[in-house]
Amino acid sequence: MLTDLLAAVRSGHSRVLVVSGDAGIGKTALLDELAHRASDCQVFRPAGVESEMEFAFAALHQLCAAMPEGMDHLPAPQRDALLAAFGERPGPTPDPFLTGLAVLGLVSEAAHRRAVMLLIDDHHWLDRASRRVIAFLARRLGAEAVGVALATRSSPRPAATRWHSWNCRGR
Repeated sequence: MLTDLLAAVRSGHSRVLVVSGDAGIGKTALLDELAHRASDCQVFRPAGVESEMEFAFAALHQLCAAMPEGMDHLPAPQRDALLAAFGERPGPTPDPFLTGLAVLGLVSEAAHRRAVMLLIDDHHWLDRASRRVIAFLARRLGAEAVGVALATRSSPRPAATRWHSWNCRGR
């Protein structure tokens, strides 16, 4: 599935892969392997951190800080929403839709230069606002060369590693 994800992204298609399993089963090692194989892509690796779960947009900040040049290409309302989310511009709590569009725009802009792989480890520890935006992004990927791989802990049911993959076109 890792090979299929990378092949799709390299050919200009978007894909989403969710790897879920128990703690310590090797999900991070799979993401490390994917990062190694994707050396020809732009690889971004925001990760959930339990101690940051209560900080809105903490994980999203990790992602967006790695692509600051794309901010200039965003429409003003989206840029303002994202900057307000990160506390870089005064204002009320940003509109979630505008924030999601801004991140989608940043990732799409980056993918125009070179294929993008978003490797998100410990998804279960992401703050709620970042989870929502990443889900928004994953649902709206289309013809961009973007791959998203999420590693998360499985539900309390005993299980090995579970894989879920989505083709982002035509959904």
